[in-house]
Amino acid sequence: MNDRPFGRLFLPGPTDVHPDIRAATGGPIMSHLGPAMAELLERIEVPLRELFPTVRPVMLGTCSATGFMEAAVRNGVRRRMLAVVGGYFGERFAAVAEACGKQVVRAMVPPGATLSPAQLERFLDGPPIDAVSICHSETATGALADLEGLARVVRQREDLLLLVDGVTSLGAMEVDVEGWGIDFIFTGSQKALALPPGLALGVASPRMLERAASRKQRGWYLDLLKFDEAVRAHKPTQTPATPLILALAAQLDRIAASGGRTARWERHATMATMMAQWADEHPRYPLLAQPGSRSPAVSVLKMPEGVSATALVQGVAARGYYIAAGLPPHEQTLLRIGHMGDLTPEHMQGLLSALSEAVAECDGAHSLRRIVP
Repeated sequence: MNDRPFGRLFLPGPTDVHPDIRAATGGPIMSHLGPAMAELLERIEVPLRELFPTVRPVMLGTCSATGFMEAAVRNGVRRRMLAVVGGYFGERFAAVAEACGKQVVRAMVPPGATLSPAQLERFLDGPPIDAVSICHSETATGALADLEGLARVVRQREDLLLLVDGVTSLGAMEVDVEGWGIDFIFTGSQKALALPPGLALGVASPRMLERAASRKQRGWYLDLLKFDEAVRAHKPTQTPATPLILALAAQLDRIAASGGRTARWERHATMATMMAQWADEHPRYPLLAQPGSRSPAVSVLKMPEGVSATALVQGVAARGYYIAAGLPPHEQTLLRIGHMGDLTPEHMQGLLSALSEAVAECDGAHSLRRIVP
């Protein structure tokens, strides 16, 4: 894989990194307390806000997105959280909260399905909670939650915070952070931003920062008040991943030069539509998520009986493309394909051609096994 051309990596993360962005990571190392770093952080401030979009400062952390998931819990949950769980990462949010000593009520959703606003209302009539966690785009299933509708329900409860895993949605589609009333949303650099892994990005509401200020046990490294103070002063928190911030600056320039956020969102939607059309043409490999609730960044296919996800991943890899099997407990029954970042419909067409060939090969081998005892 080291010498593969750009446009062949269709993992649900990390996504492929354009050569220009890889080159940007080789920029000069600088003092993170000096004027050059301050200038760099100030330069990316407005483009970052415009990309997501938000009017609030975008916090940068040198950690994975899971670091900001833990920050959401430590800063935003007093005692008990309702976790909407429809897959691996919804469950991770719940597990992180429990590891931080919080009580968790799980709203369980079948894989590929999403929780409706009406269902959330009923859950909120249960045990008292002070925060709700939602995985907007579940990377394990390809399901996209009705975040706007769910947020509207949460906003009806005055003291309830909404904490959102936007790892495969933020930057890939429109998310109205302020308009929908999201209190904290985060993503990672290796998803729709198409950077190397290692940066977390998040946006906190005034309500979230007020809650954080009331939490004595919010930690130190993941203290959102520190992040808010730092980003407003154009300073990093602790020693930052300078090469990744240089790559982020280069990527923001590339996005602006190629049509901005709207063009990026449209490209993601186009690739998701191509994937859905392919699935319609191959009914033995349907999409797990239903129309109207599908992520623009990740698609998940169900494997037919007798065909393992591993076999199909290997068949696609033999043709120079890379996709992923399912996450536990669906390692062999689901196939995950990421179509985000700087990938294009032309790249997607190449992947779908390779997938069609691999499917034909796997189906042929399955038919032969059924005929020959």
